[in-house]
Amino acid sequence: MSHHITRIGVAARYSEAAVFNGVVYLAGMVPERGDTDIRGQTEDVLEQVQQRLLEAGSDKSRILRAQIFLADIADIGAMNEVWDAWVVPGTAPPRATVQAALANPAYRIEIVVTGAQKAP
Repeated sequence: MSHHITRIGVAARYSEAAVFNGVVYLAGMVPERGDTDIRGQTEDVLEQVQQRLLEAGSDKSRILRAQIFLADIADIGAMNEVWDAWVVPGTAPPRATVQAALANPAYRIEIVVTGAQKAP
């Protein structure tokens, strides 16, 4: 068993992802297009999640856990519509969704995901 940690998208403050023992840990993903509604921001974030998972040798069908932070919990219905259309049927991961103050007032959502790498 390897004790090597692979970091992806390393910056001074954080990495976009870290991989250890076949588990992919993503940083919190926030919208790149902050001027859209909750549906647009959710689509934006989920696209980023999928891209980061692919870069780390995983994909959205291999999510082990998702944590969703909403600036306003009233957005959960619209967010769930986008989430439900995105999740691979039969692979919906354990998930928590809470209301939280986010780092930028334009952000309506932030998602943190942990996933499993595909077998080599």
